[in-house]
Amino acid sequence: MVNLKVLSSSDSEHFLETDSFYELCKAMKCLKKSKGHILLVLGAPGTGKSANIYQAISRQELDVYNTFLFIDAHTKPSEVFKIFWDTIEDDMGLKSKEEVYKMAASYDVVLFADQFLDSEHLDKNKMGLGLWTEKNGPGTFSLYFRVLYEYLKHRKDLKNINLLCQTSWVVKFRGVRYDILTDFQFISKILVFILKKLFDVVMISYSHEEIMKIVRNHPMAGSDEEIAELIEKYGKKPRFIFEALENGK
Repeated sequence: MVNLKVLSSSDSEHFLETDSFYELCKAMKCLKKSKGHILLVLGAPGTGKSANIYQAISRQELDVYNTFLFIDAHTKPSEVFKIFWDTIEDDMGLKSKEEVYKMAASYDVVLFADQFLDSEHLDKNKMGLGLWTEKNGPGTFSLYFRVLYEYLKHRKDLKNINLLCQTSWVVKFRGVRYDILTDFQFISKILVFILKKLFDVVMISYSHEEIMKIVRNHPMAGSDEEIAELIEKYGKKPRFIFEALENGK
């Protein structure tokens, strides 16, 4: 079995615009006009962070640089951001970090996020940012402060670069995945408050009415009562609900 998070095509195929999407579009519009932003897109696993990111990029017609970031399960948070820039350097065929920063500045935004991947492109020994985050739990939270540290340390080089990070802090309890940034009312609010003081932040979440509309848009969705049962079981997380519908669960 391939050990890499593969993003369901349903995330994009059955996408509906929501308040979170409009907020993300507004934040991305700023990236078109100015540089030096670090935009964190928060959201629990299954909420469709990647789908919202790529849809908003298309809507705002941003010139984006994205790279395939494949990392080992036990890669330390302090190493991930370095691997990110090293990967860009290799992909572009450049010879120094100065050249990388100069090239990156020519784009509206550089993505530090999962891609939509086909299984034939995957390496079973590696994983993307999303799965790495889920596998390593709370320890990964330090990654985002590493990002901030590197931005401050190299602000002369990075002041003309916008960076968008897909962000979650996942823990597992009794087989259920929870995102500390969004799923725990008191702790989540404190952590997000801190992040908003340091970064630009958009959270992907849905009202009851929005998640009902999203699931109704799926061709295999049943009655409103059946949809409500799925939401009760899987939460307001479209990807998990779509997977359940497609697997007949």
